[in-house]
Amino acid sequence: MASCFPFSKSKSCFLDFQYNPKNDKAGDVRNILLVVATLIAAVTFQAGVNPPGGVWQDTKDGHVAGTAIYASREVDFYVFLVFNTVALSTSVLVIMSLTYNFPFHLEVLVATASMLGTYASAIFSVTPANYSFRFRFILIAAALPFVLRVLIYIVRFKANQEQRNLCVKCRSGNSEDISCRKCGSEIP
Repeated sequence: MASCFPFSKSKSCFLDFQYNPKNDKAGDVRNILLVVATLIAAVTFQAGVNPPGGVWQDTKDGHVAGTAIYASREVDFYVFLVFNTVALSTSVLVIMSLTYNFPFHLEVLVATASMLGTYASAIFSVTPANYSFRFRFILIAAALPFVLRVLIYIVRFKANQEQRNLCVKCRSGNSEDISCRKCGSEIP
């Protein structure tokens, strides 16, 4: 930790806390990620159920009891909902990924899906009825982490397929300007 003292010319103290595959056990890393993802899910769920500023307690002056006070600032409220939803759905994806093939994985899946349904119900109930046309952005935000993960898997699968279709010299890139027998192309 001596590297954390100000004005020292040694390495950054952040290097002490970074993930190191040689020293950090996979099980410990998974547990830390589960704790962090669970905390993010809890905070974002609570923020959606109980929006900043609370909800109107009465119906007068153009607002309805039970709707978010923050919704009176329309753009700000939707920015909050979109980013909060992305954070919640990303943390749920991490939780589901890290508990895959664990005992009771199906139950975790049902619980997280139910939590997302409860979250959606809560934000629908606190959002004024005349704003409902914008919920497509929130649905896109909820699906975004899952869609990105699928796209990453597709790209990795295609890259692995291309590597398997090359000969050993093509894979290593150590050929001497000859054609690959397997793929027939000239390798620089």
